[in-house]
Amino acid sequence: MYDILKHFHSGWAFLALFLLVLAVVNSIIGLVSKKEFTPWDRKVGIMGLIGTHTQLLFGLILYFVSPLGATSLGQMSDKALRLTSLEHPLINIIAIALITIGWTKHKKIVESNKKFKTFVIYYGLGLVLILSRIPWDLWHIAL
Repeated sequence: MYDILKHFHSGWAFLALFLLVLAVVNSIIGLVSKKEFTPWDRKVGIMGLIGTHTQLLFGLILYFVSPLGATSLGQMSDKALRLTSLEHPLINIIAIALITIGWTKHKKIVESNKKFKTFVIYYGLGLVLILSRIPWDLWHIAL
């Protein structure tokens, strides 16, 4: 089961990143072109939100069944273990919390420009944080 979860988490990461990048780029285009916020823009935002939340759910399950998860917390001098057992999960939870805040805030805003700006800021910060803590050297192994 661990191997299936690991492969799913690694594979879904590509889709989640694609959806998040799509939401950020779409919002930048909407902000720069000063266009109206449409149902398509809302769908792109919710797809990014759902993609990252699904990734978080499977990541948390994987964290507790993985030999590199919570059991490695006592070995913080090893950079690879610190990344996979502490930095990666913690920073990604913060990133997904920012994305969720961005989604919630956009629903209360009426002006299209401000909706796009909210997505650019919160989804963009979430994307940067996620990209900063991907274990790139381990990612190809899991695929």
